[in-house]
Amino acid sequence: MTTTATSGPAHHCRIAVDTCCDFTPEIAATLDVDILGFPYILDGEERSDDIWTSMTPKWFYDQIRNGVKASTAAISVGRYLEYFTECAEEGTPTVYLAFTSALSSSYEHACIAAEEVRGKYPEFELYVVDNALPCSCGELLALEAVRQRAAGLTAAQLAAWADEAKTYVHGYFTLDSLDSLAAGGRIPPAAAQITSKLDIKPNLSFDLAGSLTLTGVNRGRKKALKSLVKAFKDNYVLDPTMPLTIVTADSEKDGDWLENAIRKEDGCADLTIIRGSVGPTIGAHVGPGMVAIIFWGINRAEKISLTDRIAKRVRS
Repeated sequence: MTTTATSGPAHHCRIAVDTCCDFTPEIAATLDVDILGFPYILDGEERSDDIWTSMTPKWFYDQIRNGVKASTAAISVGRYLEYFTECAEEGTPTVYLAFTSALSSSYEHACIAAEEVRGKYPEFELYVVDNALPCSCGELLALEAVRQRAAGLTAAQLAAWADEAKTYVHGYFTLDSLDSLAAGGRIPPAAAQITSKLDIKPNLSFDLAGSLTLTGVNRGRKKALKSLVKAFKDNYVLDPTMPLTIVTADSEKDGDWLENAIRKEDGCADLTIIRGSVGPTIGAHVGPGMVAIIFWGINRAEKISLTDRIAKRVRS
C-alpha cells in the first residue's frame, strides 16, 4: 500500500515515510507525502498496514485481547525497488525517512534497493535516512520535514536536516503489560509474567540508535501516566508553533487524562496536540493499552552517558 496526497502543488522533492509513523488517515490525506505500508500478519493472514482504513483500532486490539496472534515483517527489497524506480522515472529528487533500523530490517532493505536504482539512474537524487525513531515519533519528524520542504530546502538539505533534527524528537510511553513484547521475542516471557503478577507498569523510551530503553517501572497505571508527564516536563522545550502527539493503543481515556495533565503545565494550555492510534505494525508488539507522548525537546545527543558516547564514536 502506498498512499499519496495528490491535491497539493508540485514540489522540488518527494518525501516518503512508512506506516510506522502512525499517521491518522485525516493527517495523511492532507500531506503531500508517500506512505509505504508495512506488512503484518494477523491470525495467520498477511495484511498491509493501511493506517486504519480497513479496520478500527478497537477491532484490532480486541483480537489481541482474545488471543489472536499478531506479528510483523519488514518491507521487502522488491517493494522498495518498485517504489524507488517509480520515483526515478518521474525524476523528482526523493527523500525517504525510514523507520528505525534498530527495530526493523526495512532500512537495510531500502538501502539495498536505493543502491540498485542509483546504478540504473545515476542522475537521480535519492536519499534514505534512518529516522532512528519508533512509533509516532516519525510522524513529528515527517510533519516538520514537509514544512521545511515548503520553506525551500532541497532534497539533499532535507536529508541532512532530518539526520540532525531526529535527536530533538522525544518519545515516552507506558505499556499495560509486557505480554506482546514477550510474544514477539523482544523480552523474556518470565519478565512479562512477573510484571503482570505485581501490577508493574513499565515506562520506556528509545536511545539515539532507535532501540527501546526501559526508563522506569511503576506500581499501577496512574503512577505510570504521571511518569510520562514528568518526562515531558524534564525534556520539553516550549514552542507554541510545534505540535506534540499523544497516541494510544485503544486506551483513549488514559490519553484524555494525559492530554489534560499536559495542558495544565505552564504555557501548554493552547498547544496543538495531535491525537492518534498506534497502528497494527507497532501495535502487534506493544499490545493494547499503550500510551505515548511525543514532542520536540532538548537535544538527546547532548544527554547521553559516557559509555553511550563511546559507543556512538565506535559506530561512527
